[in-house]
Amino acid sequence: MNLLKRLFCKNKETEDTTMKYLIVGLGNIGAEYEGTRHNSGFMVLDKLAGGAKVPYVLDRHAYRAEMKWKGRTLILIRPTTYMNLSGKAVKYWLQKEKIAMENLLVIVDDIALPVGKMRMKKQGSGGGHNGLANIEELLGTNNYCRLRIGVGDNFSRGHQIDHVLGQFSEEERAQLDPVLERAAEAVKCFVTLGADRAMNMYN
Repeated sequence: MNLLKRLFCKNKETEDTTMKYLIVGLGNIGAEYEGTRHNSGFMVLDKLAGGAKVPYVLDRHAYRAEMKWKGRTLILIRPTTYMNLSGKAVKYWLQKEKIAMENLLVIVDDIALPVGKMRMKKQGSGGGHNGLANIEELLGTNNYCRLRIGVGDNFSRGHQIDHVLGQFSEEERAQLDPVLERAAEAVKCFVTLGADRAMNMYN
């Protein structure tokens, strides 16, 4: 291979890597978990995949879909590892797709935010969320972007698990649906304009 061709291939590989993003929606697979508060991350990914009309395919540790947006490639994954082992899928697909940590976005439910609210952060602790804790453990860092979807804290002491594994009420769904649409737009902003601009526009 001549020098010019090697340089072209190297530049193309660099360009492809920097324009590729891993968008992870956290949740639990199975019909019994469908539509639960803990699956808010899945719901946002479904908005993205549905809007782009791209199908999920069962792959290693996750259901995977791939979509394009303004020259970027978005790898969407819904881990099949269940919430507490989410890091296994995230680590595998980061390495498999050769995606930089700054191009990772994890979408997760958050009891500290009321239903109808969302917040993007560039880094931070797991805040007691088992999925985020496992991701931090396996990646060895909490320096990655996450988009938190509010599910509220309307539960009595000792019933947090029942709350996050429960279904949204009709009133909550009316508040949630616009946020899912807004979250999908925030993801697109993240991949085109970066985390700082996305936080300014959508937080």
